[in-house]
Amino acid sequence: MTTPPLVPPFGGQPPPPQQHQQQPQAQAARDVNTASLCRIGQETVQDIVFRTMEIFQLLRNMQLPNGVTYHPNTHQDRLGKLQEHLRMLSVLFRKLRLVYDKCSENCAGLDPIAPELLIPFVEDDGSKHEERSSGQSRPVSDERREILEKLKQKNQQLKQIMDQLRNLIWEINSMLAVRS
Repeated sequence: MTTPPLVPPFGGQPPPPQQHQQQPQAQAARDVNTASLCRIGQETVQDIVFRTMEIFQLLRNMQLPNGVTYHPNTHQDRLGKLQEHLRMLSVLFRKLRLVYDKCSENCAGLDPIAPELLIPFVEDDGSKHEERSSGQSRPVSDERREILEKLKQKNQQLKQIMDQLRNLIWEINSMLAVRS
């Protein structure tokens, strides 16, 4: 089986039908999941941090030409590595910008959600929990409230026991210090 030419024939003729069939696949490959883009962005940021650390390592190891004899070959080698790292750093920043723009484009139609709503909070009274989940029955929320109340009482008892032990240890240590 032969592969179709990448450039259309000279006469301006339409491309062969096989390219039309491959175009939806290429379109699907370009439409990447936003979560995957975020993962790619995270990896890119990690690469940027790694490259930046390497640049600082190279700069720390370079000697300034302050009258000290140095080997020109070593200096040129380190300078070449530094320039390569800086070039890769600019490429990584361009890649990160593309990923950011694509994620912003994908999320443009979504309604913004406050971050506070995305973080599950442990609430003392459970009133907000009841507002959010009105479909739950009352016995479940009453049972939850009773369990929370018992838990608070047990925590209070444990706190009192710990305070008593702390005071007892303090008294024992002070008695031992007096005898010494």
